[in-house]
Amino acid sequence: MTGALAVIGVWFFTHHGCLDVASHDGAVFVVYLVLSMDSLSAAASDDLADTVDYASLSTDVKAAVERDPVDLIETVAQRIADVCLLDSRVEWARVTLHKPDAPIDATYSDVALTITRTRGNAHD
Repeated sequence: MTGALAVIGVWFFTHHGCLDVASHDGAVFVVYLVLSMDSLSAAASDDLADTVDYASLSTDVKAAVERDPVDLIETVAQRIADVCLLDSRVEWARVTLHKPDAPIDATYSDVALTITRTRGNAHD
């Protein structure tokens, strides 16, 4: 039996982007995660060791997002998915990466990319 763990709206400030304004000035990125995992063992044991520790996961995601700048949000989203799938209890990870301050010359509310990665599958 599986459950879905969601970590919603974690904010980071970093310098990803292919335009000078994004890479130099930086921008806010917001991460939404949904992870498929077996929650039965943790429910039965009531032991953190039997589940995905979302506090530790958030720290690891922060490190992945804030390390060396890249041009594309696709690259950052893949980094995040890779971190999520390091825990063998995670069957699949859905990562939505929002860039609400993207340098777009128009009125808009958000730019977001959603990817889903499963263990052993590197494609959407």
